[in-house]
Amino acid sequence: MSEKTQKCDTLIIGAGPAGLTAAIYAAWLGLKTVVLESGIAGGRAWLAPKIENFPGFPDGIKGSELSDKMTQQATRFHAEFRIDEEVISLDLKSELKKVISRNQTYEAPTVIIATGTQRRKLRVLGETDFLGRGVSYCVVCDGPFFRNKVVVIVGNGEEAAIDALSLADIASKIMLVTHEKEVDIEGTLLARIQARPNIEIVKGQVTEIIGEQVVKRVKILEFDAKQTTEKAVNGVFVSLGGVPMTAIVKNAGIITDRTGCLTVDRQQHTNVEGVFAAGDCTCGGMQVITAAGEGAMAAIRASAFVRKGRA
Repeated sequence: MSEKTQKCDTLIIGAGPAGLTAAIYAAWLGLKTVVLESGIAGGRAWLAPKIENFPGFPDGIKGSELSDKMTQQATRFHAEFRIDEEVISLDLKSELKKVISRNQTYEAPTVIIATGTQRRKLRVLGETDFLGRGVSYCVVCDGPFFRNKVVVIVGNGEEAAIDALSLADIASKIMLVTHEKEVDIEGTLLARIQARPNIEIVKGQVTEIIGEQVVKRVKILEFDAKQTTEKAVNGVFVSLGGVPMTAIVKNAGIITDRTGCLTVDRQQHTNVEGVFAAGDCTCGGMQVITAAGEGAMAAIRASAFVRKGRA
C-alpha cells in the first residue's frame, strides 16, 4: 500500500445507485468528490437485465446502461472514481476522516457509506447461470415478471413468508422450499400462508436449477421423503436474507441494528458527525429509486457540513 494520502471534501464508499447519485450531487454542489468501489460501478443494479420502474424511462432501461449514464453524469461534474479499490480500514473519530484502501490513504471531512448488501446465495448449480433469467433475490423488483407462472421461493423465515404472500396474488403457484428440516415461520404469517391455496410449503433443499435460455426446472431434495424430485418452474426467488457489507464500518464505531443495517436519521446522518449512509446498507426500500434518493440527501447534507466547517 502506498504512503501517499489524497485529500478531498467527501469520500463515497460504494458505487451502486446510492453512491453514484451521491457522487452526482456532491460534485454538482462543488465538493471535491472521490468514489471508491471494490467491484463495478452500478453494483448489483448493473446486473439487472431491465429496470422498468425508474422514472424517466417509460420503456425500461438495462441496469448496466443506467449505471453507465449515472457514472458519466458524476464524471461530468468532476467526481473521481477509483474502481476495483477495496477499503480495508476506517478511522472516523477525528474531524478529518481517514479511509485506507489497498492502494492508498484518503482523508476527508465527510464520508458517505453506500456499500449496499450482498444477498445470501444458494450456491447450487445453475444459480449464477440463470441470474436475471429466472433466478432473482428480490420479489419486489422482479415479482411482476412472473404473473400466472410457477415459482419457487427458497427461505424459512419472515422474509421468505412475506415474499410468498406478496407473490400469491401474482403467481399461479408458489413452492416455499424451507432449505431447513423444520419450518421456522410462526404465528399469523404461517396461518396466512396456509390459507392461500396456491402456496405449498416444501421441507426440502433446492440442489440444482435447470434451464435453457431461462429457468425451466429445479431439483429439490425433500427431507421427509428422503428423495430428490424434479419440478417444472418458471422462476426461483432466493429469500435467505442479506448481509450488509458493513463489517469494517461497524468496527469503526457506526451503529447498526441487530441485522447489521446502518442506523441513520431522515437526513442520512449516522451516529458519527460527518459520516452519512445511503442505499441498501441502511436496509431502506431496497429499490434503485430509494437508493438514489438517499444518496442525494446524503450528499446534500455532506455539502452543508463541509460548508459549515469552512465558514
